Amino acid sequence: MLVKTACPLDCFDACGIVCDTSNPKELLPDPSHPLFNGKLCSLMSKYFPNEKRITTPKIDGKEVSLEEALDEVAKALKDKKSLLWRGSGNLGVMQEVTNLLMKEINGYLTHGSLCDEAGIAGIMEGRRINRQLPLSQIKKADVVVVWGRNIPVTNSHLMPFIKGKKLVVIDPVKTSLAKIADLHLQIKPRTDFYLATLLARFFTMEDNQNDQWLLKWGSEFEEFYEFTRTFRIKAILEYMELSLDDMGDLMRFLLEEKVVFLVGAGVQKYSIGHYTLWAIDSLAATLGLFGKEGSGVSYLGSSKAGFKNPFEVKLPTKPKATVDFSEFETVIIQGGNPAESMPNSTKVQDSLKKTKTIYFGLYENETSKLADIIIPAKSFLEKDDLRLSYGHNFIQKMPKVYESKIGISEYYFTKEILERLGKENNLKSKEYYLNFWLEQIKEDKDGNLIHPLHQEIPYENGFGEDGEEEFIFIDDFDDDFEDIKIFRKFRKNYKKEKDNTFWLLSPKYSKSLNTQFQRANFVHIPPGIGFEDKEMVKISSSWGEIKLRAKIDERLRKDCILIYAGTKGVNSLTPPILSEEGDNACFGEVKVNIQKA
Repeated sequence: MLVKTACPLDCFDACGIVCDTSNPKELLPDPSHPLFNGKLCSLMSKYFPNEKRITTPKIDGKEVSLEEALDEVAKALKDKKSLLWRGSGNLGVMQEVTNLLMKEINGYLTHGSLCDEAGIAGIMEGRRINRQLPLSQIKKADVVVVWGRNIPVTNSHLMPFIKGKKLVVIDPVKTSLAKIADLHLQIKPRTDFYLATLLARFFTMEDNQNDQWLLKWGSEFEEFYEFTRTFRIKAILEYMELSLDDMGDLMRFLLEEKVVFLVGAGVQKYSIGHYTLWAIDSLAATLGLFGKEGSGVSYLGSSKAGFKNPFEVKLPTKPKATVDFSEFETVIIQGGNPAESMPNSTKVQDSLKKTKTIYFGLYENETSKLADIIIPAKSFLEKDDLRLSYGHNFIQKMPKVYESKIGISEYYFTKEILERLGKENNLKSKEYYLNFWLEQIKEDKDGNLIHPLHQEIPYENGFGEDGEEEFIFIDDFDDDFEDIKIFRKFRKNYKKEKDNTFWLLSPKYSKSLNTQFQRANFVHIPPGIGFEDKEMVKISSSWGEIKLRAKIDERLRKDCILIYAGTKGVNSLTPPILSEEGDNACFGEVKVNIQKA
């Protein structure tokens, strides 16, 4: 029997899947899904079905029954200071049911993100609500600007929607998409804010702002223009290492009738991350791209915005990216691998060793190896759930495809622990929670389930929750990063200063997702900096060091190295700091040294 479900992986696409119950390892794309292009990505079609799972619970390394393990979990949580740290290994809505467990034991949750919250904070500054740009509007665009987003790797099913359009790529790496673009700006890392701000200034200087749109939705535009004038053009161009010709080439594309910005998380993994998205939005508003057919800015959508969430609870929280696990007597790690995915990971691993750790997930990883108790989870094919998306407005049901004796679902984990603690009375049925979500969802004319905040042309009638307010332009900025302070102080000798270190880029890898599946194990370095291909090198920062084999990579700028996200040890190099808004990890806020190992 064929059953329709949805991919649970942390990805823009959130693809539809068809599974044959007689052969659960054969996963097929759902031809009725709006992002269908004839195939699933290799992560879901190749790696997921063959990934070795945790099948047996363990206590202190010894295999035990599920009942024994759950008894031990309840014992570890009773009257203890406890934290739940949830990863993104599965994005079904039922993953958050464990919040209700923490509520009953007066535990702690986390806030902020390892991924996208700085950018969302910037979007909220200007728009006050984060509506997703529908796929239909991307398809209608004349020009697509892919800004810090590697679509063939992170969003591959979007490729047909941008085919045949004028394509601009803004990225420090000459990706496969950049190679086929009409224009590629190989921008210096951490300068996206400055690029967006100068572009808005230049368009206004040349009287190319959209006065009609601004009169209706941007009355504070004059103040924004004055703000852009506080940046010295020559100095900022020099810092970005761009010319006036580069700016002119880009501006010609942005003056087309219908322009879409597809912005990735890479531009905002810095302390100033929220400023970057706010500045890009302010540029788009200058051009009147909001509320216009075939135009707009697409970032990661806030998938639960607009929903009443039955799992939302009021509890104390700690920042997800920098929490010290040793502050707690018990820590539950659900669907994640903080020992490798959090910044300053060496310190993270030390802190996990100082607490009682419960690991609840599908696969063995660095975190599970440190855990005192291991609880195997159900896969998305073995439980009922619902899939929202941060990349489009379509919502999909995820019915159980087949029965399995392996593991336990998040709902029944919560139920079993609460029963052992004598606190199960406030937990409702699984069906109640699923229906609670489903009752809030709309249908489109084709019968697809649609997000409640969906608008075919977002912001057509204005901004804010009521949709009738004006856009708020960025009017403040402060940057204390050491690199730009050096530039300001030693501008004439800046090139000499910067040659000693390299920006660390850590984008997604095509064969893995965070720390799942086939992880990379190289450091990519530009040619001509004194190292040979496959040579062992040591990479160091203020927070740690690792040794990797070098791979000479002509796609890189001379001031950058690249270590793919998920590579073992990469986050021993990254700083334990938070973005100024959004409490986001700042993986990009680091420069490293390289030497022969």
